[in-house]
Amino acid sequence: MLTLTPAAIDYLRELIPAADRDRLGLRIFVEKGGCSGWSYGMTVAAPEATDTALAFDDARVFVDAESSKLLVGCEIDFEDSLTSTGFKIRNPNAKQTCGCGTSFEA
Repeated sequence: MLTLTPAAIDYLRELIPAADRDRLGLRIFVEKGGCSGWSYGMTVAAPEATDTALAFDDARVFVDAESSKLLVGCEIDFEDSLTSTGFKIRNPNAKQTCGCGTSFEA
């Protein structure tokens, strides 16, 4: 399905308190929009009924069922630099991405 880098796992652990990690995780989805056709969305939430749940040690990721085919093989990283801070998605299925990296064409 998808993978998380060690930096993404570490940040997810900081983001979600240990007491909530059994019920909350990073929920990832794709929706129409953005300058390249599809846009990534992420939120800290409980899984929805049709989500696929993935565990990376004690960090959990939930992938929206309709979005899963667009996220196969993706790597999620966390970057904290002078010009960019946040989760970054490397999508091998993207034919084209926008300049800011938040949308893609499948």
